Amino acid sequence: MKLTALTAALLLAVSPAFAGDMEISGAFLRASPKVANAGAGFLTIKNATGQDDRLIGAQADISKTVELHTHIKDGEILRMRPVESIAVPAGGVAELKPGADHVMFINLTKPLAEGQKVPVTLVFEKAGKKQVDMPVMAIGTMAAPAGH
Repeated sequence: MKLTALTAALLLAVSPAFAGDMEISGAFLRASPKVANAGAGFLTIKNATGQDDRLIGAQADISKTVELHTHIKDGEILRMRPVESIAVPAGGVAELKPGADHVMFINLTKPLAEGQKVPVTLVFEKAGKKQVDMPVMAIGTMAAPAGH
């Protein structure tokens, strides 16, 4: 019985649902002006697991607060709003990009300087935590260069 329980525990520990098979690509932050209080991060998440998951948060030392945000059209105006989570469907992709879902870093501890790399921990409901180094790109950047 002990061997069966140990075997089951080991199998669960390495299964995709528990191993956190979230593939992160195209991650970047936009540089911020020296007087800016906030910055935004963008990335693509591919869910290589067999079950739906959600990005439920992020952590970083570059700001006092980190939130997940989206843009909602209000008449002719796009308004940014915090959201509790961003869906990442099983076998699917979630794109966090300018003008849509993104990670918002509020009350920056220092300006985001082009060329800097920022460690960010993404928090998933099922896959757990995944760290990604996000390069800081120029202020108007719309996507990370190929290979990032």
